[in-house]
Amino acid sequence: MNSSSSENPIRLLVDANISGPIINKNVYGQFAEHLGRLLYDGMWVGPESPIPNTRGWRNDVLAALQELRVPVVRWPGGVFADEYRWRDGIGPREERPVRVNTLWGGVEESNAVGTHEYFDLVELLGAEAYVNCNMGTGSPREMTEWLEYMTSPSNSDLAQMRRKNGRDEPYRLHHFGIGNETWGAGGFMSPQYYCDRYKHWSTMARVPWDVPTNFVASGGHGEGDKDVTRWTEYLTTHIEPNFLLKCDAVSFHFYTHPKGSVWEGKGSATGFPETEWISTLQATLKMDDYLAANTAILKRNDPDNHVAFYVDEWGTWYDVEEGTNPGFLQQQNSLRDALVAALNFNIFHKYAERVQMTNIAQMVNVLQAMILTEGDRMLLTPTYHAFNMYVPFHGATTLALELSDVPRFELGECSIPTVSATAARGLDGKIYLALVNSDPGQAATVSAAMSGIDVTGVTGQMLTADAMDAHNTFDAPDTIAPRPWSASAESGVLQLEIPAKSVIVVHVH
Repeated sequence: MNSSSSENPIRLLVDANISGPIINKNVYGQFAEHLGRLLYDGMWVGPESPIPNTRGWRNDVLAALQELRVPVVRWPGGVFADEYRWRDGIGPREERPVRVNTLWGGVEESNAVGTHEYFDLVELLGAEAYVNCNMGTGSPREMTEWLEYMTSPSNSDLAQMRRKNGRDEPYRLHHFGIGNETWGAGGFMSPQYYCDRYKHWSTMARVPWDVPTNFVASGGHGEGDKDVTRWTEYLTTHIEPNFLLKCDAVSFHFYTHPKGSVWEGKGSATGFPETEWISTLQATLKMDDYLAANTAILKRNDPDNHVAFYVDEWGTWYDVEEGTNPGFLQQQNSLRDALVAALNFNIFHKYAERVQMTNIAQMVNVLQAMILTEGDRMLLTPTYHAFNMYVPFHGATTLALELSDVPRFELGECSIPTVSATAARGLDGKIYLALVNSDPGQAATVSAAMSGIDVTGVTGQMLTADAMDAHNTFDAPDTIAPRPWSASAESGVLQLEIPAKSVIVVHVH
């Protein structure tokens, strides 16, 4: 096992004179599917609930998410989108049909959260709307009518129906996905078959000309390292966008498992050995390879940068918590998840020119959640804290960064770099630096120099804990939380002692 030491510091050079692409705020996007206790109980309690709420949405959850400055929310799925009938979710809630959520737990879907409730949520959060339509069991007509219902300023029957249901002005729809995981649960389609369908559906997708919507094609995935570029390659060589045929982004999905592509017995969210700490982080670092490969194809096939890359599902996926519905995908959230999030943020920044959105799965009570709820109680997870620490990077401009002499943490057949870093100039003009030490047992010494500015020190926050699986519970909701962290420079050079298994975000002064 190798680790860094003060005798052999890691070298970091940031050049404040060399600016790169802007980090789109939507890189910090969220995902809210009709799945388990995410929407119902977790976020939506209804206007009549004794739990304090605003138009049915829990006030405590809203406040926490507003603190994160959530930039975009993807809805209603995910695979749920492929059985969702949008007309079920409009009109008086007491008159909406009850369906069965066959994909997630076989539970009843009340349709209490529909189009109007969703747009209430994104407007309360100040977020952009990303709606995914039903290609699996729906039709182009159903899609076009939903688009008209949401976006038309006219006096058409559908626009008047929206007004009758309580919304006079059109909704602002920023992003619209056509199909979801069409390579798998969305229909096990070939790229060729999906591409032909996408061109048909996209041509029929009509929104007002003066209110642009980004149309998103269902792309590939990173499960088992198979076909990670095949979908991007095919779609970008067979779709030639024009004023009728629209394709503004291609999506990609990748989930991190401790045991690679194993779906049964993926591993526990807590109580895991050190071997699963490193295997999880090694798995998530594949994101870099996947983005490098896909963005290279985009650069070749779309040199003018018209088509963006959306990683609209990502995060950790473990075995469900014992005693919970297996279809609810409820898992704990530990320090390990915070490091997974931060490592991915640093990777997304690296590909900021093309990666214009990502959506972690998912917001509350499901998979790598920001928040867990139980009745009227709520807690913030380590992943929430990682997202909050990185808020200064929303809309920031990347800076040239060179990291060298980085030792590796090795255990068994796994090997990962000990330190990851990113730097950017925030919208407030300050330079921000984020560092992750993935070694669970050894601190890392980083000798950091900043070219183009005089440095006296850094101030910010650090997230770490004694245990690899440190997590918050309803009885101890503050077991792990960020704490202040700072360091001074000597002769303009920072000697940063980065604790083991930690995330640090600081501004340079």
